[in-house]
Amino acid sequence: MSNALSTAVGPRCALLLPLLLAAALCTAQLPGVRYTTTDKRAIKLYESGADCMRLRKWDCAEGDLKKAAQADPKFIEPRLYLGEMYEERNMAKEAMAVYKEVLAINPSYFPPAALHLAELELAQGLYAEAGKHFAMAKELDRDPQRRQRAELGLADCAFAEQAVKHPVPFDPVNLGPGVNTADPEYFPCVTADDSTLMFTRLLKDQRSAYGAQEDFFVSHKQADGTWGKAQPVTTVNTVDNEGAGTLTPDGRFIIFTKCAGVDGSYGKGIKGLGSCDLFISRRVGDRWTQPQNLGAPVNSVAWESQPSMGSDGRTLYFIRGSRTAEGRQNTDIYVTRMGDDGAFSKPERLSDNVNSPGREESVQIHPDGKTLYFSSDGRPGMGGLDIYMSRMQPDGTWGPALNLGWPINTSGDENSILVNANGQLAYFASDRPGGYGDLDLYGFVLYPEARPTPVSYIRGKVTDKATGKPLEADVELYDLTTGKLSTAAYSDPVTGEFLVCLPTGVDHALNASSDGYLFYSRNYRFADMQGTAPYQLDVKLSRVAPGQKIELRNIFFATASYALLPASTVELDKLVQFMKTSPAVRIEVGGHTDNVGKDAANQLLSEQRARSVKDFLVAHGIDGARVVAKGYGATVPVASNDTEPGRAQNRRTEITVL
Repeated sequence: MSNALSTAVGPRCALLLPLLLAAALCTAQLPGVRYTTTDKRAIKLYESGADCMRLRKWDCAEGDLKKAAQADPKFIEPRLYLGEMYEERNMAKEAMAVYKEVLAINPSYFPPAALHLAELELAQGLYAEAGKHFAMAKELDRDPQRRQRAELGLADCAFAEQAVKHPVPFDPVNLGPGVNTADPEYFPCVTADDSTLMFTRLLKDQRSAYGAQEDFFVSHKQADGTWGKAQPVTTVNTVDNEGAGTLTPDGRFIIFTKCAGVDGSYGKGIKGLGSCDLFISRRVGDRWTQPQNLGAPVNSVAWESQPSMGSDGRTLYFIRGSRTAEGRQNTDIYVTRMGDDGAFSKPERLSDNVNSPGREESVQIHPDGKTLYFSSDGRPGMGGLDIYMSRMQPDGTWGPALNLGWPINTSGDENSILVNANGQLAYFASDRPGGYGDLDLYGFVLYPEARPTPVSYIRGKVTDKATGKPLEADVELYDLTTGKLSTAAYSDPVTGEFLVCLPTGVDHALNASSDGYLFYSRNYRFADMQGTAPYQLDVKLSRVAPGQKIELRNIFFATASYALLPASTVELDKLVQFMKTSPAVRIEVGGHTDNVGKDAANQLLSEQRARSVKDFLVAHGIDGARVVAKGYGATVPVASNDTEPGRAQNRRTEITVL
C-alpha cells in the first residue's frame, strides 16, 4: 500500500521469508532432487500442500502440510512451508513452533530458519530464547546480510534484557473519544500552545481509486483540558490520500504527504514527482489554501513522507525512502533549508549518528531546534521500531542516538512520537489494549533525561497603529548571541494574530515588519524570563511617514562607550534592510542617555552613539545623506530616572522618519 503511513504500522505487516526459501522448496520438487523423507504419502501430501500454498488457499495448504509433517517426524520441507504460511498470516506462535521442529531435526538444513525463529521471538519479547537462536543463525548462516541481521538481533537482546531491569517512568493516557475512533489515528502534531491537535486518520471503510483513504483531522482543547470532537480539515483533504503532516508552531502552515495511486497519478490536476511527495498549504483565517507541491529538490522520484518543520519556518526534516537491490524499503532522515529567496536547498542525509542501515521513520525536530526524535529499527533496541532522540552538538552535528528505554519502547513497533513545546508532554500512537479499536493517540509525561530544551511562546496581534486594522507581517525572533534566526511566523492577514516560539536559555531580539510600515523591535532577556510562561504582545506598526519614530531595543553599547556590541548586529541589519527597501526615506538616528553623570558628558555620549549607528549604515551601503545623527543626552526621558529599570529605558536609540 503506497501511503503516508507506509511501513509505520509494522505489527500488521507479515514478516515474509526470503525468496531463497521459496526457491529452495521449488527446486526440491525437481526430478533427481531428494526430499528429507522417503515416505511417498508424505511427499504427495507435501506437494499438494505446496500447490495450495502457491494459490494462497490457506486451509488446504495447512491441512495437507500438517498431514505431511505428521506422516514423517523428520520431514523438514512441509514444516518450512508451514512456517512461511504462518508468518504471512501473522500467526507467530504457530510459526515459532514449526521452526523449532526444523532446528531440532537438522539446524544446518536451512540456516535461515534460526534467524526467522529468533526474529519472531524478539517480536514477542522472548529475549533469552531469541538470543540463543540469533547466535545459532550467526554461526550457521554464511549469507552476509542475514549474518548482519543476526548480529543486530543479538545486540537487541542484550540491550532489551538490561532495559527491562531499569524501566523508565511511563504512564500513557488515551486522548479520549474526541480524538480516537475505531479507525487508526496516528502522526500527531500540536501547536506550541498545546491548544490545537492535528493528526492523520485512516478511514478503513473508505477507499478511492488511489488506494487507502487517509485524511487530516483537527481537535481543539476544551476548557476542562479534554480534546473536543475532531473535525476534518477542509480544502487539504480530498477524495485522494493525504497524511503524515507537520504544523508550524503557530498552526498556520501544514506540510504533508500526498501519495500517488496505482496508476502513478495524484488525482485530477495534481502533479507529482515520485510515489509520495510533500505538499504545503497555508491557513488564512479559518480556511486552508489549495495545497502546492514543494517540487524539486525536496521531492524526487523516490518516496518522501513524514515531514517535520522547525520552528524557524525554514528547516524541514523528512523521510526519504527507496527500494534496495533486495526489494526492501530503505528509509532515512533528510534535512533541507529554505533560503532568503524562498527556495529549498538540496536535501542532505543526516549522519550515521541518526541514520542507520535499517529504517528511520516519524521524525520530529522539537521547537527548540536542537533535539531530534525519531524511530529506527537499525540500532540496538527492544526489537522492531524503537523511539530514539539525538541532541545537536555545539558544532551543529548530531550526537549519538539515545534509546528512550522500556516500557516506552517494546518488542513491537513504536513511532509517531511528538514532544510538546515545553518538553514535558509527549504524544504517540499505539494499539495497546483498552483503546477505541485500533491505533489510538496517547499522551504521557516525558521523563526529565529525555526532554528537550523548554520552549515558551509569544502570542500577539499585529495592527495598523492609526486604524487598528489587522496586518500581515513577518515576525522573526533572533538569537542575539549567534545572530541566527531562531523562529519565525507570519501574522494572519485576516486577524493579525501570530504565535512564535521563544527558546529559553538565550537572549532574543524580536522584529515585526510589513511592507509600507516601520518595523517593530522588542528585546527578551533570558534573565528576565519566568520559566516557560507565555508572553502576550500587541504590535502596533506605524506607516512610513514624516515624524513617525521607532525605538531600536536591540542596539547595545559597551558601558559608558559608543562602541557597538556584537549583539547589535541583528537589529542594525534589519535597519539596513529597511533603508534599502525604502529608498525614498531619510531618517534621524537619535541617541538618548539617562541622567547619571554630567550633562555635557551625556550629551557627547549620545551624539557619539548616534554617529556609530550612522557609520554602520554607511558602511553597509546606505547613502550618508539619508541619515542624520543627533544626540539628545538626558533631555527626552521616557521613564523615571529614579529607578534602574527606568534609566535602562531612557538609554535608547530611536529612529525618526524625516
